[in-house]
Formats: sequence, C-alpha cells, structure tokens
Amino acid sequence: MGTTPLKPPPANFHRIALDIEPVLPSSLYRISGHNTGEPFFGRTGGCRFDDAAKRFGTCYLGMDLQVAFAESVLHNLEPIGGRFLVPESEISRRFALHFEGPELKLANLTGSSLLLSGGNGELTGTSDYRLPQQWAKAVEAHPERVDGLIYISRRVSGSLAVVLFERDRAKPVPMTMASAVPLHEHIDFARTISAFNIDIS
Repeated sequence: MGTTPLKPPPANFHRIALDIEPVLPSSLYRISGHNTGEPFFGRTGGCRFDDAAKRFGTCYLGMDLQVAFAESVLHNLEPIGGRFLVPESEISRRFALHFEGPELKLANLTGSSLLLSGGNGELTGTSDYRLPQQWAKAVEAHPERVDGLIYISRRVSGSLAVVLFERDRAKPVPMTMASAVPLHEHIDFARTISAFNIDIS
C-alpha cells in the first residue's frame, strides 16, 4: 500500500496556524560567488521555492556550512566511488557569507509541522519544483507575513535549510552582510571537505 503523494497546499492554508520559528540572521550560512550585494534575492522562477510568476524574490541559506556547501557547490554533482570530485576553481571563486540583523520570522515546514499543514517529505525530495513552488507561494501569502520558511535539505537530509522571501525590493528583509570570507579560509571548511569526502583538483 503506497503513501499519499504530495498535493498542493490545502485551500484553507491561509487559516492554518503556522509553526513560526524566530531565527537570527547570524545563525545562517550562505555560499556565493559574490562578496557584495548580499543577501541576493533571485527572481528566476527556476529554484525549488521560487515564485513561478517572479512576483517575489528568494534567497537560499543553510543552518550550517555543510548544508550551504551541499546546496550550492555540490548541487549538481554526484559522488563517484564514494567521493566528490570538485574543481579548485569552484572553491576559489566562492565566499562564505555571514549576516546580522534582528530575528527573522520563519515558517517551520519540517517534522510534525509539515504534516499538520498538509505536506510531507516530498516537498523537498521531489525533483519537480512545481508543487514546492505552490507551497512557497501559499506560505508567502499567509496572513502571518513570515520572512521565509525552514525546510529539510534535499542534499543533506538530516539538516535544515532556509529560503527567505523578498516581497518588495524597496523594503528588504532586515538583514545585512556582516562578513564575506573566502570559502577555503572558513573555519568550518576543512570539516566540510572531510564530511563529504571531497577531492579538490
């Protein structure tokens, strides 16, 4: 007997009480090819929790460096013989970013909170982004006006990631970049390379 597949958010989603988590920007990690202009909110409509209509922007971050690394550097790579082969240029061109600012209000879409809202693990497990984008749109439009949502990383299934929403470019999310460290100089870089069995060539 199979399980029920992921469906669009229920029609009464706007009436469902969100599990809201306060998260400090200083606890988030982002890996970027830029050391200015961050946090950057894309409007391509091509990522998991993007707005297909490109009405709001999105910025993706991890709760730790390993998640940020897996969701960016390793995003389109698969291991070979239990190891990842990463060109040195993919490391040297990137920065590990840290942020500061007041607490963000995020909707928790993990565990029992996800189940109670009508979702399941397919939200982050599916490679088809159409349904996750509908969920992001419903969360963004919820009366709670959260800054974004917390989800389970697809690449590191036991860890958490975050997507933030930018509704209005003139009223940015209240967080600023505190530092941009060359990725290979970050204090957690060696631990991350070891965790993913990465060979840099």
